[in-house]
Amino acid sequence: MAASIRLASAADAPRLLAVYAPYIEHTAVTFEYDVPGVDEFAARVTETAAAYPYLLCEREGEVLGYAYAHRHMARAAYGWNVETSVYLAPDVQRQGIGTALYRALTALLERQNVKNLYACVTLPNKASERLHEKMGFSFLGAYHKSGWKNGAWHDVGWFEKRLGGDEAPRDFIPLPRLCRSAVDEILEHESKMLEK
Repeated sequence: MAASIRLASAADAPRLLAVYAPYIEHTAVTFEYDVPGVDEFAARVTETAAAYPYLLCEREGEVLGYAYAHRHMARAAYGWNVETSVYLAPDVQRQGIGTALYRALTALLERQNVKNLYACVTLPNKASERLHEKMGFSFLGAYHKSGWKNGAWHDVGWFEKRLGGDEAPRDFIPLPRLCRSAVDEILEHESKMLEK
């Protein structure tokens, strides 16, 4: 059966958490120390999905990976900026799933009138660095030795991608207010790309 991309919901929290937990427990990819409970993680999904895309890729009920965006910085002038994240199950990396999730995420964010995408990557992380470069992100710089995890200090790299030109932005459109058929079209397109 082919993999497909769809919007995630709170009900998907246990399967999303199954992908995320090993990154917490065994890596410095995320700076979280403790695996959140299912209810807490479900609340995170719900909070994000109230305004921004929270996507998952699944095959036969198994979540292969997920990607989402959330507001980047609180002041009003930053209202068109998001921070993006993508996590994949270890056994499906380098199969185009991260690329498909990121393309769908970016297409939806463009429809929402988002202008700037930022990504925070613990360094070194060659796979994530390659993915962001492939997706058109530019490296901005690093916070050196800014996170302590697993007995060591870690650098954090920041990447950015600009959507559109320098004209005045149009109003941000929360995801639930986008035309559902347009959302479905984007998700179906990227799901079909996975079949190739």
